[in-house]
Formats: sequence, structure tokens, C-alpha cells
Amino acid sequence: MMNISESRPERIPVILDTDIGTDIDDTWALAMMLQSPELDIRLITTASDNTPERAKIVAKMLEIAGRTDIPIGIGLQDNGDALQQSPWVKDYDMLNYPGTLHQDGVESIVNTIMSADKPMTIVSIGPLTNIAAALSLEPRIAEHTRFVGMHGAIYRGYDNAETAVAEYNVVRDVPAAQKVFAADWDITITPIDTCGLICLEGEKYRAICDCDTPLIKAVIESYRIWLDGKPDERSSILFDTVAAYLAFTDELLVMNREGVRITDDGYTVPDDNAKQVNCALKWKDLPAFEDFLVQRLVGCQAHVIEPAGCLR
Repeated sequence: MMNISESRPERIPVILDTDIGTDIDDTWALAMMLQSPELDIRLITTASDNTPERAKIVAKMLEIAGRTDIPIGIGLQDNGDALQQSPWVKDYDMLNYPGTLHQDGVESIVNTIMSADKPMTIVSIGPLTNIAAALSLEPRIAEHTRFVGMHGAIYRGYDNAETAVAEYNVVRDVPAAQKVFAADWDITITPIDTCGLICLEGEKYRAICDCDTPLIKAVIESYRIWLDGKPDERSSILFDTVAAYLAFTDELLVMNREGVRITDDGYTVPDDNAKQVNCALKWKDLPAFEDFLVQRLVGCQAHVIEPAGCLR
């Protein structure tokens, strides 16, 4: 049974750093965070590859959700290639976006943290290029921030394989991941071991498809574009929703304190001599998380979860 409070605890100020537009799970995670009253989202930055195009996706999502009060920062850009979700924003004009758009996303991360009235939480669900650059620009951000990420594969790989892999968000920018994992801040991660198991099927998936709120209709619309003609029978693996969850609670997860090292070829390996990281390695109740995720997305979760032991 989750620890549910009738009274609302203090909201947690967060920055979301996302490579939304490639794998669709970022879109689901963003919707979940927008529907989570525990969180005070102060900034969303876009990471990796065509970051201006990713910012268009974020902007359209925020406008649909009525949350253009949240600033967007364009992260470091690698290329201008189209994204898998680019068709969803082909007619969206950023010049008409009514919210704040920072052209220098790295600087906006630093400024948001250093000017905050309380410690921040970074939720990173993409390659760590922006976060490493922010640490280089202002190392003191680590003193004021807790890091939560969807990164690595400690003991298991994709599809619950018994062999760990070089996980995408790490291997996409290994030096950045090494810098972030070595920084002097509290780190919590959901590796593939746990987040690689999240898929909504049957009644749970149909509840999302049947939801008529504009935000969730947008999630499903963009998901069907991302499917590109594949059967629309279940969600994809929703890796990033677990990182969003860990921003405010770890109630349904088994958390281990592990030394973790990023190898030069992008593996996330246990190492007793490395920095200690809070790792979500197993589920206490996976079906309960799926139920919670559905409730949160469709707007039926009336109560706020008390922050659990992962919050420091």
C-alpha cells in the first residue's frame, strides 16, 4: 500500500532535461510530470541532436497542457536532422509560442539552479551532454542539486535480458556521463533493470487511449505517428516514466546503494571504489506502478504521494 497523504507536501522544484522526439517514452514522461502535483517544473531543456526541433515538441505539449509558464531551454545541438516525432510539429510555429524560450539551454540550467530559493532536482531522461556542460560552466550547481536519471544497465539488459548492455543515454555521450556520475551531488537512477519493464497493455492501455483530455490525446496522437503504421495495441517501453516517478518517491521500488562506474565503452558497472549511487534495481510491486501511471496520466489520482526515502 502506498503512503498517500491527504495534505499536500511542499512541491519539489525540478528541471527536466529530455531528448523528446526520438523514443516516444519522453513524451509519456513529460505528460506524467505535468500531471504530478508533487512537482514544480521550473525549466525544460532539450538534449542531443536537433535540440531546436525537440523544443518545438516540448512547446506544443506545454501549450496543449496550458503550461506555457514553464520556460524551455534549447540544449547543445549536434545536427539538424528530422526526428521521429517531427511530423507531429510540422505545422507548429515557434514564433507564436507564448512562453519563454532560452536559446542557451545550458546557461538556463545554471541560472535556474543558482537563483533557486531551495535545492533543485534535475530529472535527466536523455544523453547527459547538457548536464555535463552545465557542470563545466558552473561546478557549484552540484552543491544545490539532486540528480535523478534514466541511465545505465547494471545487471540486466533490454527485454529483461540477463546480460547488461551499454545503455543508449550513457553510450550516446560517454564523457558527459562519466562527468555527471562523478560529480559531487546525490544521484538516483533507474537503470534498464527496472525501467525496461514498463509497458501498458490491455485495459491499462485502453484507459489511456480512451482518455479525452487534450494532453493525453496529444500523447496518443504523437505515439501513433511514432509507431509509423505498426499495430497500436500497447504502449512502447516507457523507460523514462520511472525517472519521473523517482523525482518524488521510490515507494514501489527496491533501492540499493551501489558504487557505479561508467566505462569508456559506455557500460554502467558496479564498482565498490566508485561513487555511491541510489539504484532502483527491482520492483516491489510493478503492477501497482502501472496502475499508478495510468491514474496519473488520465487525471484520476486525486491525492499526492508523500516524498519517500529517496528524497534528501
